[in-house]
Amino acid sequence: MKQKILLLLFLISHSLLAQPRWPAVTQQAKPWTRWWWMGSAVNPKDLTSLLTQYQKAGLGGVEITPIYGVKGTEKQFIDFLSPKWMTMLDHTLKEASRLGMGVDLAQASGWPFGGPWVTPADACKYVAYKTYSLKSGEKLSEAVTYTQQPIVRTVGEKIDLKQLVEPITKNPNLQRHAFDQVRFEKPLPLQALMAYSDKGQPLDLTANVDAKGNLNWTAPDGKWTLYAVFQGWHGKMVERAGPGGEGDVIDHFSKTATQHYLQKFDQAFKGHDLKSLRAFFNDSYEVDDAQGESNWTPALFGEFKKRHGYDLRNHLAALFGKDSDEKNKRVLSDYRQTISELLLENYTKTWSEWAKGKGKIIRNQAHGSPANILDLYAITDIPEIEGTEMLRIKFASSAAHVTGKKLASSESATWDNEHFLSKLSDIKKDMDRFLLGGVNHTFYHGTNYSPKEAAWPGWLFYAAVHFNPNNPFWTDFGKLNQYVARCQSFLQAGKPDNDVLVYLPIYDAYTRPGKVLLQHFDGIEHGFKGLPVEKHAGTLWEKGYGFDFISDKQLLNVTSTAGKLKTGGVAYQTVLVPDAEYMPVGTLNQLVRLAQNGATVAFASELPKGVPGLGNLENRQAAFRNLIEALKFTNAGKGVRKAVVGKGAFLVGKDVDDLLMTAGVKREKLVDSGLQFVRRSHAKGQYYFIANWGEKAVDGWVPLQTTGKAVALYSPMTEKLGMANFRTTADGGEVYLQLAPGESCVLETFAAAVSGPAYAYWKPAAKAQEIKGTWTINFVDGGPQLPTKKETDRLGSWTDLDGQEVKKFSGTASYTIAFPKPESTGDGWLLSLGVVAESARVQLNGKEIGTLIGPTYELFIPKDQVKATNTLTVFVSNSMANRIADMDRERINWKKFYNINMSARLRENRGADGNFTAEKWKPRDSGLLGPVTLTPVVGK
Repeated sequence: MKQKILLLLFLISHSLLAQPRWPAVTQQAKPWTRWWWMGSAVNPKDLTSLLTQYQKAGLGGVEITPIYGVKGTEKQFIDFLSPKWMTMLDHTLKEASRLGMGVDLAQASGWPFGGPWVTPADACKYVAYKTYSLKSGEKLSEAVTYTQQPIVRTVGEKIDLKQLVEPITKNPNLQRHAFDQVRFEKPLPLQALMAYSDKGQPLDLTANVDAKGNLNWTAPDGKWTLYAVFQGWHGKMVERAGPGGEGDVIDHFSKTATQHYLQKFDQAFKGHDLKSLRAFFNDSYEVDDAQGESNWTPALFGEFKKRHGYDLRNHLAALFGKDSDEKNKRVLSDYRQTISELLLENYTKTWSEWAKGKGKIIRNQAHGSPANILDLYAITDIPEIEGTEMLRIKFASSAAHVTGKKLASSESATWDNEHFLSKLSDIKKDMDRFLLGGVNHTFYHGTNYSPKEAAWPGWLFYAAVHFNPNNPFWTDFGKLNQYVARCQSFLQAGKPDNDVLVYLPIYDAYTRPGKVLLQHFDGIEHGFKGLPVEKHAGTLWEKGYGFDFISDKQLLNVTSTAGKLKTGGVAYQTVLVPDAEYMPVGTLNQLVRLAQNGATVAFASELPKGVPGLGNLENRQAAFRNLIEALKFTNAGKGVRKAVVGKGAFLVGKDVDDLLMTAGVKREKLVDSGLQFVRRSHAKGQYYFIANWGEKAVDGWVPLQTTGKAVALYSPMTEKLGMANFRTTADGGEVYLQLAPGESCVLETFAAAVSGPAYAYWKPAAKAQEIKGTWTINFVDGGPQLPTKKETDRLGSWTDLDGQEVKKFSGTASYTIAFPKPESTGDGWLLSLGVVAESARVQLNGKEIGTLIGPTYELFIPKDQVKATNTLTVFVSNSMANRIADMDRERINWKKFYNINMSARLRENRGADGNFTAEKWKPRDSGLLGPVTLTPVVGK
């Protein structure tokens, strides 16, 4: 009897523990924001006030990025990393800690890494070359010299280079000039002079050139082509730099340059307690969004030889695309690989190790780099992406997944729409996109520090979404933050649950010639566009296969056990090689080893043709052929060929669907209903985040690839939860979902049967009934002034009401109406607000019942909350647009920022001065447009 009682208690407690419940919302689960310090013109009082507002709005932390200043506030500017600046950082860390918020710090004032302490020796470089022709017995008559042509690129200004002195940091008014790139006219140092005979003989003539560039050499028999290589100063300056941060960008390929750069922070941090600072941050590579590219470092020739076993100086013609097509490709591939590895080792790894020495982690945006960004992200503690293209997002999350990192972050909603037009529902769509791509730690882009004394709209950054208390959507911003936090609380738990590792064919990209020497990688679009991986990765996403990209370097750390591929504490079912042409023999050998231990390796279309690069080519190619020729393929059906390799197999087939099916990989068929998903595993089952951004509502059974016996369903927007309707099938299971376009949910599957309160599904019991009568409209907050009270019996945009003040008003208005209890036999009512411009907070009989940010504006009201006579109040907030447009028409100057000031996203919104203007905008719909209806519903 005692054992039975204990068993019963165990089962009861186990059932209670398994019931659906929201995970705890931690500081890290909440969304964070980039905090722009304009001119670093900050003070303790406003720092505390703003942090308090951010905390109340549901933000978990800030990333401090000092940038250019505001005109007229020059006396308040604080130089980056100065003693006074450090006291402001100290105060921020102390106050954030008190408020339970986190703090990260961008490690430059603007981007990329650079500043006034970067010397010419440590600044980014480029390579230039000249060619000469000589015949037998001839001497070179001209000097071997190269004069760098001057360049001055500023933001919105033309300036004569002759007015400037070198280095650029010695010039006054750096904030006003906003230098983007500066090259002074001067002779460049010679790196090498090589002579090549018509018989292929190379000669190094560098030592034969005197200080004036005269060559002391007479050409031997034959025809000779001479290549002179020079080192130039790229001239890229820190973009959007604030006071004390203006200067040259570092040479990212030089370890010495990186170390020297970081020493400035060592000095600034002395005597300061940075215990509560979480991470250092790098805001993307972006060195080469200038004239020319940074493609050189003084140690390149030595590094190249060390890595590839041959001297690049003997193949300069191939480097510059002047040799045979085959040789050009191979040398170019080796050069690009060298640059990639230098960026990885001398910048990213050096920076990471420096941060670890201070007990900190790094957040890094690697996209845009001339490197395999998967490897750069792999060294990063929190890989970060920007942009909403799905395959681009997955580069950062893939690196996090395959290397066992808990977080992948995003720079979110940078240019969602034109200034002042982005709605919370637009931002939600972006946030869903990031979540679906595997991001689970979002940063808004961004929030300006703006002192209380600054006139509306306050201090603003030039990117188009303004997450500031001056924005009317701030009233309902907390609802979006709550939604994101609820989603991320699940997606930061457990582990990634993807099936396919997609090999990234970096050498196919390295081999492709272009207009410049380097290839900059940014998702698929930049670097892999047109290669088969674009098509195959797109197919995987569209068909519902969970996958992550993996690099050659990462693949070498994968192990195979019982047919599963393991990396980063996660198990995958197969590696897909997406029709790669070139593959290192080490990578192919690793795939063979994995297969021998039981793994299945799938090759789309065909096997790779050979190895990349030039060094030791014959031996490497022979080893590659031996591995390929050892494979004996037979027909496996559905156009797939199979070669048994040890305990596993290699598969080759043209159709990826058939290929993966043969490999035993199952897709999530829910995508056929227009849904998208990301999946994670937990100790008792799986988590699914599912979003419906299709045009049709989903109301029915949706298939899941799960072996679970029960599913809990969570609505992160409404906070509704319960045990879902679920049934097992031959292919897994099916869950019943009701998702309108733009809605999302989280599923938690359980391997064992679980009981708990049922999730409430609703269906209409009768037709919708419109709430009619007289609405009283009170404008409660906003400006430029509060319009007088209005009454209307016909809902529409408040800009159509009488008076001019309503057409330029941005803020919040309350809509109130009394209505009798509708007749119904249902369990409650579905309240629909119809069209809302743009977010709404709803009260019924004085009680808050919900906040709606769109794109759907519906709430369930239990029948016991509706009385015989009721008062409905809807607080609606619009955007900043109408007030800004009025200010622009009235020529009220709010665009008073240095550097780029306020750029337009769309050309039609660009004024005569080149800045954004809204003066031509017509008043945008605002308020409650309706119709407002109640639909009786019953349980389904």
